[in-house]
Amino acid sequence: MVKISISEKLKLLCPNLQLGCIEADVIVAESVENLTSEINSQITLISQSLVIDDISKILAIAASRKAYKSCGKDPARYRLSAEALLRRVVSGKGLYQINNVVDQLNLVSISTGFSIGGYDAGQIQGDISFGIGLPDEAYSGIGRGALNIENLPVFRDELGPFGTPTSDSPRTEVSSNTSRFLMILISFDGGEELKPATVMAVRLLKDYCSATNVIKFNIE
Repeated sequence: MVKISISEKLKLLCPNLQLGCIEADVIVAESVENLTSEINSQITLISQSLVIDDISKILAIAASRKAYKSCGKDPARYRLSAEALLRRVVSGKGLYQINNVVDQLNLVSISTGFSIGGYDAGQIQGDISFGIGLPDEAYSGIGRGALNIENLPVFRDELGPFGTPTSDSPRTEVSSNTSRFLMILISFDGGEELKPATVMAVRLLKDYCSATNVIKFNIE
């Protein structure tokens, strides 16, 4: 099991921060019809119940936006991944279909409002620390190009930064070669809603990603 910690500086700025973590062996493939059906049902529900202005008021997203401001980052310019996904859904653009592992992660994210990191655990070197981006620090975000991560909450391993609640890096992204998957649900408002979100993620991983050797743990 990978070791994950939260830096003292980030914890001071975001005292309610908790992480819901799942590790599992998975088989990466195209999403099956039943997973696609679950995603489409949730998209329909969201489209019928939300408008753009409602998204920032969702508790998990409101807490995350507040955390970004506490860290010194503009959440309107560096949009949270959960907020970006929900804006796509409410705008009628749907979700990109990537693979079963990423697609189930996106389903959990739009269902809960949590920004979620999804990583190929085999590409992570050593322990993980969740801290604050340093001055002039950057990496290429998946689908975004260069991402200035200064003052963003950021995951690091021995090789450097690889993930933020805005966008993760290609170095640790899930691919057809991924066999061990690490999923990190990021809650800036405590752990009350992490449990049902984690339960949902484990069910989806088992149902649609052939997940085995599943480990769940929380970090606070």
